[in-house]
Amino acid sequence: MSNSSADDNAACAAQGIHIVAKPIGPLCNLSCAYCFYLEKIALYRANENYRMSDKTLATFVRHYVETQPTPVVEFVWQGGEPTLLGVDFFCRVVELQRPFASLKTITNVLQTNGTLLDDDWCRFLKQHHFMVGLSLDGPREIHDRYRRDRQGEGSFDAVMRGLKLLQKHGVEYNVMASVARETARKPLEVYRFFKDEGVEFIQFVPIIERLPAAAEQELGLNLAGPAVLDREETNTAVTSWTVLPEEYSDFLIAIYEDWVRNDVGQTFVMNFEWALNAWLGNPSPVCIHAKQCGGSVVIEHNGDLFACDHHVYPEYRLGNISSDDLARMVDTSLQSGFGQNKESSLPRWCRDCEVLAACQGGCPKHRFARSPYDESGLHYLCAGYRKFFRHIRKYLRAMTTLLEHGYPASQVMEAIKGPLVIPKRPTDSGGQKKNCQE
Repeated sequence: MSNSSADDNAACAAQGIHIVAKPIGPLCNLSCAYCFYLEKIALYRANENYRMSDKTLATFVRHYVETQPTPVVEFVWQGGEPTLLGVDFFCRVVELQRPFASLKTITNVLQTNGTLLDDDWCRFLKQHHFMVGLSLDGPREIHDRYRRDRQGEGSFDAVMRGLKLLQKHGVEYNVMASVARETARKPLEVYRFFKDEGVEFIQFVPIIERLPAAAEQELGLNLAGPAVLDREETNTAVTSWTVLPEEYSDFLIAIYEDWVRNDVGQTFVMNFEWALNAWLGNPSPVCIHAKQCGGSVVIEHNGDLFACDHHVYPEYRLGNISSDDLARMVDTSLQSGFGQNKESSLPRWCRDCEVLAACQGGCPKHRFARSPYDESGLHYLCAGYRKFFRHIRKYLRAMTTLLEHGYPASQVMEAIKGPLVIPKRPTDSGGQKKNCQE
């Protein structure tokens, strides 16, 4: 770890800082069966006040803006369910951010289950340019299987009402769809449902949770914590809703085959965008497929910072925003082994893999499987990732060729109907290239 603030700031500058804020901690009005965050209530006192105080909020906003080395500061608000705090809380967020608008470009993202959205909420979100991530798993029978309220009733109707309000008010949004075991068996039903509902941006998130070991049970938790890199994990039993590796790949492949023929440039599946980005040789925009991690930290309602959304456990606490230097805490996360180990602890099976550039070993939380070489530290979804990335290579090659010649990737839809032929660009009489739209 660095010994000076200058060194800390240099480390942060190289990576940038990304903070996910949990201003209401793990509190939520739903009780989704597969949620790994609800049970974090067990880590706090019985009478805990989960609302982030105004003092902590103000300190967080100021330190985040002042410490962020990049020109854009993205505030991501999650939970639990952050809309439980009400619109007034986020009016205060905007008020606290306003004095810093001349220093940085400030953006806000709100991740929500959508059930509490109304016209007032959506007017606020639109006025202040919040991006909304909406949790919606698919059609009713798929969504309601696991996403139920505290009374055991399905949440589909309430979420769909929220979706329609976002669309009505023109709020920028995307959908985050969890892929549980049963969901993976209905790929086109899920994908076409989203298209029919006018959803243009989708991210598919595989559900992977292990059953608790003794350490978690002692804390009162029902799910296992993250895998520990460089240590053999003997607890590999997963929950009944955890997606199976090759069924997850088959889910993505079925959707990709439909998308690449009909929807490129119109529907944006972030999993597919990430794959193309990796094929082009660019760094991953998401931590799960980045070479290293540790720069995306979490701030809890009480100001505590943790190394990752999946690592909110006592041993991963970095400090508190009210008493500790933010740059130093992020540097601790990056340099103490948490982030670097993601790359350095890759098993040989991964290092020799032909799709390593796209996968990068996956999220460390889920690297609890063993490789065919009998090595520890293999990602649970390895077989699925490998199958998916290998399957789509031919399409990625075609899109890359199109892009290199100045044509949109969407022309792949025509290209896959026959041999890929790049048309010559028209030239005028002087031999100068014209715009391809002319």
